[in-house]
Amino acid sequence: MNRRADILVVDDEEVALNNLSHVLKKEGYGVTPVQSGGDALKALSEREFDLVITDLKMEKIDGLRILERTKELYKDTEVIMITGYATVDSAINAMKSGAYHYIAKPYKLDMVRKVVTEALEKRSLKKENVRLKEHLKAVRGESEIVTANAKMKKLLTMAAQVADTDSNVIINGESGTGKELLTRFLHMCSKRKKGPLMSVNCGVFNEELLTNELFGHEKGAFTGAGETKKGLVELADGGTLFLDEITEMSPSMQVKLLRVIQEKEVMRVGGIKAMKVDVRFIAATNRNLQEEVKNGRFRQDLFFRVNVVALTLPPLSERKDDIPLLVHHFIKKFSTLMQKDIRSVSPNYMETLMHYDFPGNIRELENIIERGVALSTGDSLEPSLLPEDLRGMLPTTFRRKEDRMPTLAEQEKAYIEWVLSETGDNKTLAAQILSIDRVSLWRKLKKYDLETGDDI
Repeated sequence: MNRRADILVVDDEEVALNNLSHVLKKEGYGVTPVQSGGDALKALSEREFDLVITDLKMEKIDGLRILERTKELYKDTEVIMITGYATVDSAINAMKSGAYHYIAKPYKLDMVRKVVTEALEKRSLKKENVRLKEHLKAVRGESEIVTANAKMKKLLTMAAQVADTDSNVIINGESGTGKELLTRFLHMCSKRKKGPLMSVNCGVFNEELLTNELFGHEKGAFTGAGETKKGLVELADGGTLFLDEITEMSPSMQVKLLRVIQEKEVMRVGGIKAMKVDVRFIAATNRNLQEEVKNGRFRQDLFFRVNVVALTLPPLSERKDDIPLLVHHFIKKFSTLMQKDIRSVSPNYMETLMHYDFPGNIRELENIIERGVALSTGDSLEPSLLPEDLRGMLPTTFRRKEDRMPTLAEQEKAYIEWVLSETGDNKTLAAQILSIDRVSLWRKLKKYDLETGDDI
């Protein structure tokens, strides 16, 4: 229990207010006592409290209003209601509105201590969950795109230019190229970044379920619809809705979506009144959308609505200069998550990855690095940690030369030559792949007479 927790106590009966405040101070809490609802609202406007304990029945501004305002300002602050026996039903209704608990008058001190302790523990857990989520978000780099590739930089420049418009965007690219990551980039660079970012994979639902997911339903709209449900379009109001695998939508579902985009309004299943919505749509597909239109599998009018701006993500095989950056990015991510201390990658490990074409793209590379970090018992990723089908891909420079084994110097020279060739003579990147600094690389270039005349 946090003995320094800050508690706001509200009661218009001076004796009751003083008694409860005294009890809580003896428990070691910081207590702010106020004798009216107006003073309570003023205190709440000035700072956040860990817990609010308020009398339910007060003149002018009652406990329900204080509860409502507390939740508006600080959603994680818990509220405990104090009530007389005659108003227990009202207190229970208040709990349904978000109050943590109620304490009935006359109350026992042990009960007060117990309920306050439990409320503060819940508050502490909420804060810890938020902290952990923020930590994981930072570790995962949820809006960070790691690249040094010229084609990717050009794409990101274009994405940044269109991000702050309301134009709908279609993202093309193979599976695993980072379409959802680019969507987050677009959202975070837009004026909608404070609004919600909702997403749905259109390929995992049949039409009936997708309709319900996107548009929601009214209570009683069908068997089992016991409560009203808001759809993702409605929930994304003021923000962005990401439609992954949009080409998997049925023709009739495409018609429904087209109407929402054109009219900027949505109607829940079973509803009788359409609601205006302000949503920016970003769609993604790994198919050729123009071919889908040509073959009659995707509506041309919907194509024009979602294809205002088209962004195409290159496969990893076309941006291999990003592999070292991505490898180190994922090592940092998974080392943090798994509490390991991976500091480097062996040359053979990195070279094998540079030779591989990655049909699963960045997602496949991420899985390989996660596997390596999980299985590693040292501070470096070695070829033995690669999946079995990649272990046999060591480059020919490390195999037998004619009738003899190459010397270590021959291997090193050949490897440095190959890395420089693969990186377009980018010595900074080459040094990173070799896990040495630029000065050490310069010395090796002189040693093996590999200098190009350029400054390093």
